[in-house]
Amino acid sequence: MGFAKDVLKIDCEVEGERIVAFIRDQARAMHRKGIVIGLSGGVDSALSASLSVKALGKDKVLALLLPDKESSPQSAEFASKEAARLGIEAMTVDITPVLEAFGTYEKRDAVARGIYPEFGPEHKLKITLPADVLDRDGYNFFTLTTIDPQGIAKTARLDNEQAQGIIAATCTKHRTRMMAQYYHAERLNYLVCGTTNKSEAVQGLFVKYGDGGVDIEPIAHLYKNQVFQLAEHLGVVPEILGRAPCPDTYSAPVTDEEWFFRMPFKVLDLLLYAWENKVPIPEVGRIMDLTEDQVRRAFRDFTGKFNTTEHLRRFPPSLP
Repeated sequence: MGFAKDVLKIDCEVEGERIVAFIRDQARAMHRKGIVIGLSGGVDSALSASLSVKALGKDKVLALLLPDKESSPQSAEFASKEAARLGIEAMTVDITPVLEAFGTYEKRDAVARGIYPEFGPEHKLKITLPADVLDRDGYNFFTLTTIDPQGIAKTARLDNEQAQGIIAATCTKHRTRMMAQYYHAERLNYLVCGTTNKSEAVQGLFVKYGDGGVDIEPIAHLYKNQVFQLAEHLGVVPEILGRAPCPDTYSAPVTDEEWFFRMPFKVLDLLLYAWENKVPIPEVGRIMDLTEDQVRRAFRDFTGKFNTTEHLRRFPPSLP
C-alpha cells in the first residue's frame, strides 16, 4: 500500500486476534500463569488489559492501580471502571510513601525553588517542550511552568541540568510502579505486561526499568492512532477513549502532546510512519497538506529523538 491518509487503518478483528495469540504464546513459553498490568486510566493500558483478558481469561489478569498523591483522581476512576467492565481484580497500591521516603518530591521541587524561591508545597508544576515543531526551527528545550495556589502561572526555560534534575526525580515514579508490578507478578508467577505503543517506543517516551522494564510489549507495534481504533473495537470505556493522553506524573496537568510529542497524534502518527518508511518529503507534504519545510522539521525531530534514545531500546552493552 502506498502512503495515504488512511494508511494506518487496521482490521481490528484480525489484529486483535494476532495480539491475543502473541500474549497466549508468550505466557506459555515463559511458563507463567497470568498477567499483571498497571492500569493507568489511559487507553494504552486499557487496551493491553482487554487483550490480556481475551488471551488468558479474566481470572488470570491482575490490574494494579498505582497512584501517588499527585495523580489525577480521574485516572483511578477510569481505571476502576475499565477493570469492572473486564471483570478483573483491581488492586490499589499507593506509591506515595515510597516516593516520600526516597525524596522524589523534594528533589524535584528543589529545582523549581532554585528558579522561583517562593515555590512551596501548595504550588504545582509541569515541564513541556515547544509546541511549534512544524512551523519553526529550534532546539528541544524544556520549559518549567509553576502554578501558585491562586492559579497564577509562571514559566521559565530550563537549562540541561535543571531539566535533567526534574526528569530524574519524576522517573522514580515509573520505577516504583514497576517494582510493585514485579512483586505481584513474581508472587503469582505472572508476566508483567507492558503498555508502550509504537509512537512512544520509536521516540523513546518510556523509562528504562520503569514502564519499559516489562516481560512483554503486546502493543509496541501499534501507532497511537491504531491503539484507539482497536480499543474502540474492543469496547474500552468511553471516558478513556475521550481522554487526552497524558503522563499523569506531574502535579500540574499536562498532555503527552505538550510534554513530548509537540503535535497532535493524528498528524504525528502519519508523519512518523512516513519517516520510518522513507516516504519522499514532497509526497508526504502533498498528501498531508503540509509544506516540505514542515515535514522536514518533523523528520528532524524524529531522528533526533530516535538517536538519543537508541540505548533505551537495546540490551545493556557487554563484552563477548
